[in-house]
Parts: sequence; C-alpha cells; structure tokens
Amino acid sequence: MNVFSTCWNSSRHKDGGAVCDEIRELGFERIEASHGIPLSMMPGLIKAVEEKRIIVQGVHNFCPAPIDVPGDAPDAYQFTSYRAERRERAMRLSLETLMVAARLEAKYVVLHMGSIDLLRRSKATRPLEHLARHGSLGTREYAAFKGELVRKRAKLAPLYFERAREALHQLAEKAAEYNLVLGVEGRSNFEQVPGETEMPLLMQEFKDNPHVMYWHDFGHIQRKHNLLLLDHAQHLQGLQPYIYGGHVNDVQWPSRDHRAPFFGGDVDFRTLLPRFFRRSMPLTWELSESVKREDIITAKAMWDELMLTLPE
Repeated sequence: MNVFSTCWNSSRHKDGGAVCDEIRELGFERIEASHGIPLSMMPGLIKAVEEKRIIVQGVHNFCPAPIDVPGDAPDAYQFTSYRAERRERAMRLSLETLMVAARLEAKYVVLHMGSIDLLRRSKATRPLEHLARHGSLGTREYAAFKGELVRKRAKLAPLYFERAREALHQLAEKAAEYNLVLGVEGRSNFEQVPGETEMPLLMQEFKDNPHVMYWHDFGHIQRKHNLLLLDHAQHLQGLQPYIYGGHVNDVQWPSRDHRAPFFGGDVDFRTLLPRFFRRSMPLTWELSESVKREDIITAKAMWDELMLTLPE
C-alpha cells in the first residue's frame, strides 16, 4: 500500500492538519508521522485523523520530536550509547512514541537501533563515500580501507549489538500491549546497528514474535550496495521472511538518498519490488523536502503501474 512520510513537508507548516492535507493533494491517503514533527503539530494531526481526512499507517521514532533537541534529530538519543542516561532517555522517548502511535491508530513504528560510538565519532563511512565519488571504487586503496573498517567493526560491534537487542526486547513487550509492529530499519552507514550480518540474527531471534519485523529502506541499503558493502538483492533475499514494509526513496550516486524513484537513481525498483514485496505491505515514500511536487506526482503515476505487478 502507498504511504507518504511527513518528513517531506512538515518543516513548511505549523499545523499538523495542513501537513496531511498537502499530502492528500499528492494522491496519498495514508501517512507515516515522521520524527521531525514537533509537539505543537500533534493537535492538528490528531484532528485530521478524527475527521478521517487522513489515515496514519505508521510512526517513525521519535515522534513527536524531543523538545530538548533542536531540529530533526532521530539519532540524538541511541539505545547503544555508552552513556546509560542517554540509553534511558532513548527508551523513554520510544515508549512515548508507542503511546502516540496507538493514539493515532497506527499499525507500525519504525526504529533506529543505534550505532557503534567509536566508529560513529570518526564518521567511518564518509571516507568510503569520498573514494567512491572520486572514482576509486574497487581499487586497492579502497579495498584496504574497507577491510580495516570491517575489522574494526567486528571487534567493537558485539557490545553495541547486545544493547540494541536488550532495548528491542523491552520495546516489544509494550508494542504487544498496543498491538503495534516494530519495524527495525536497515540503515545506511557501516557504523550503524544492526549491520547487514546482524539483522538476520536479530530477525531470527524474534521470528516467533509478530510485533518485531524488518523494515527495509531502499535508499539506505542501496547506499551500502554502491559502496560494495552488500548486494541489495541478496540482502533482501536473506530477510524476505521478516519483511514488514519499507521506505521508498532512490539514490543518486553514490550516497544522495531520499530522492523520488525513477528520476535517474540507482535503485532497481522494477526488479526488487515484484521479487520481494507484496502490494499489501506499507511502502512509505520518505523523501527529502527538496524533491519537487511535480516530480512526486510524475513518479507516483509510474509507481502505481509497477504496484499492479506485485502479488497481493
């Protein structure tokens, strides 16, 4: 099913209802309330739901945005932080998000699980993107840097992965109470958790829990594909039993994501969608605010044709 994230237009409005109305004008009847929505917008959003002007299919953690963090910062607090008070703050905000999702009659909540602090501070993925952007992809220099990054991550990752696991177990209990699905999002940077080898382990652990599933982000995973960190189709193949839905956005080489599909990006939607997704899954357009309205309308016409080729 088609869903549209409020990340595209929430910064241009002061009223949550106006955000919903503009999205409906694009041809979308369902939204994902994204992490950039301030508390002041919630009354208008709730009113739009009550008046049946919009359906909130999902919510992206944290929603509403934390009042103590300027701007749109979904990773300001992480379950993997080395500081216990920040992990506790991430949990409190997430539990509040689950309450908001239930109030909005949403079906799912998308989660960022965190990152490896030491690699995050060094922005480990940035040099790979720089090398790729300047024609060094696949060179000895590139392979050497990537190999060192893989070794560092393998050494550091277990502690952070365990923190993410513990947080997910705690959130899953509350999600069951609200009858929500937690969508654990595949991320774009190598330092983020869970990584491409950890996600299948996490999903296998929760395979009997209907409230924890995999949330695929086409742009994020394509960025890793472009950097030779994984193969997009193989990644989806390994996680297919656990896919709940995904964020729809394209990537301009090598790492400019959140673009409209079918406008010269790298994601092979025409192959990946019919192979791994069903029409009933929430497929949420998560676009940059810089994407033009007319491009969205054009892309959606092509998208709707492609959706007809998906199994129910």
